[in-house]
Amino acid sequence: MKIGNRFFDTQNHTYIMGILNITPDSFSDGGKWNHLDEALRHTEAMIADGADIIDIGGESTRPGHTPVSAEEEAQRVLPVIEAVRKRFDIPISVDTFKSSVAESAIQAGADLVNDIWGLKYDPDLAGVIARKNAPCCLMHNRKEPDYTDFIADFLKDMQETIDIAKKASIADENIILDPGVGFGKTYENNLEIINKLECMHTLGYPILLGTSRKSMIGLTLDLPVTEREEGTLVTTVMAVQSHYGFVRVHDAEKNRRAIKMTEVILARE
Repeated sequence: MKIGNRFFDTQNHTYIMGILNITPDSFSDGGKWNHLDEALRHTEAMIADGADIIDIGGESTRPGHTPVSAEEEAQRVLPVIEAVRKRFDIPISVDTFKSSVAESAIQAGADLVNDIWGLKYDPDLAGVIARKNAPCCLMHNRKEPDYTDFIADFLKDMQETIDIAKKASIADENIILDPGVGFGKTYENNLEIINKLECMHTLGYPILLGTSRKSMIGLTLDLPVTEREEGTLVTTVMAVQSHYGFVRVHDAEKNRRAIKMTEVILARE
């Protein structure tokens, strides 16, 4: 698939989406990159470490986060998107579920919309993505983890997201799916979906896995957010083994090494 001016061979390689949070309260790095100079330095470092896409977000989605208005979110991300676009030749993703922010971000230079609600929060977002012919990453989410048969219900939810995208005329080649680890799921649900990553291939689209430093890893290993890199790397290896196209991570360098080692062993490189 094509994102920005770059082609991604998602059937044969796993690519890195580097996380750039422009927020005061993100669970892992809240406040660290809020100033433009710091954000640009971190972007440069992630690119040097192997990031293939930079994902810029202006609203924390951690449990208990403080919601922000579309106006404030746009004020946070647009200057950074414009600056990254001007300075670096790399595809840019905007992490938002708000249609107005997505539209402004695309105009500012974003190439991809990363929506944690899978087009189910803002009814206008799918139309914006379709009109702009923008690639999108659509994540599984629910308000409450109320499942009868988790995997069956999960796949049904994901199909609903695909149906919304298709109804809005979003092109198949512009769709990435994300199982949504840490969102709308119990601890046990999160472990189960990681154990059954390959079930998503039945849906027919490239897939992104985002587990970086999440609470599931912390709960399993009894570790704070600053010490969850090894747990993240295990899930990255599993994503490569399951032929996922992307992983969304904080530490691009360590994950790049893990991907390369796994791909060489699997003869994917």
